[in-house]
Amino acid sequence: MDASPPVDTLNEEESTTRRDPPEGLTRARRGHVGRFVLVLALVLVVAVLTLYGWPLRSDELQRAVPETLSFAAASERATRTVSADAADPEVRPDCRSQFLSHGSTSAKAVLLLHGYTGCPTQYRALAKLFFDRGYNVWVPRAPRHGFTDRSANAKLDAVELVDYANDALNVAAGLGDSVGVVGVSGGAVLATWLVGHRPDAVHRAVLLSPLYKPGSAQVPGPAVKPLVVLVGSHLVPARANSDGVSIAGLSQYLRVVGNFATDPRSPHLRELAVVTSENDEFIDRQAAVDIPRDIAERNDTAFSAHELPRELGVGHDIVDPNGLRASTDDVNRYYLDLYEGVERPDGRKSLSRPLT
Repeated sequence: MDASPPVDTLNEEESTTRRDPPEGLTRARRGHVGRFVLVLALVLVVAVLTLYGWPLRSDELQRAVPETLSFAAASERATRTVSADAADPEVRPDCRSQFLSHGSTSAKAVLLLHGYTGCPTQYRALAKLFFDRGYNVWVPRAPRHGFTDRSANAKLDAVELVDYANDALNVAAGLGDSVGVVGVSGGAVLATWLVGHRPDAVHRAVLLSPLYKPGSAQVPGPAVKPLVVLVGSHLVPARANSDGVSIAGLSQYLRVVGNFATDPRSPHLRELAVVTSENDEFIDRQAAVDIPRDIAERNDTAFSAHELPRELGVGHDIVDPNGLRASTDDVNRYYLDLYEGVERPDGRKSLSRPLT
């Protein structure tokens, strides 16, 4: 009789021996895995701390250069900009800079700053209303905006934005004795920057849907700072969507927010107002009120905050006639009254709800 064990038994024993390594070797492998997980966790913690601790403030983004221009010099600069836009085939005809002049220095001049992915055509109705009220009006096109290539704003840089805002205010200041600024969305960010960094020139400001911080439906709060650091510093790429909105471009306005004046003293500021829309989920509406309110309190300046009601049917862009439709005239007159500090309680109630 053959005393050898069955072949199947040998295979099973060999298989068992191969599947079950020595206990010491198993512990060593577990130790390696544990150390890898620990190192990975430490790397992630350091990365997160680095992102949240990354400084957003920069001397370049707090640089304001006042320039005194005569009416002739300011007009020539504005006219030259308008002509350059008209000669540039990449600039859409409806998006060229707009200069509305009475031909001489006026008592009042206003700078209108359009929003991110927008262009001066947003203000076509409000600009005319200001002009008809006696203002010289300057509506410059922002860098990399209004192009036939709608994705061009993805290459925007925050330094371009603050330089553009500063230069635009220099022109506006040469057009009138008293100067103020109206901004919508990203333009309201730049208007706020001017209030803090150009106290020599800004007397009045109306901030429409200011994009100080995206709404939580757009970007969760904890993700805003990493987004600004990674995308805003061009450490990771970002593409524009079908509407031409690029996180890369958006982050540049948020970099400007991080460089607002820490103590925005503005002795000439007489009126400061903010308007948002109840339908607007694109911005953080609380931040939209808190930041300008703080500026007003620091300067003992008249301040009012208002919200357009949901039934008006207006979203984030609360100035473009395409969105305002039949309400365009009433809403624009309302903005002008806020700018001038005119008390019209009945008219205001029909348009917005005061915010506390």
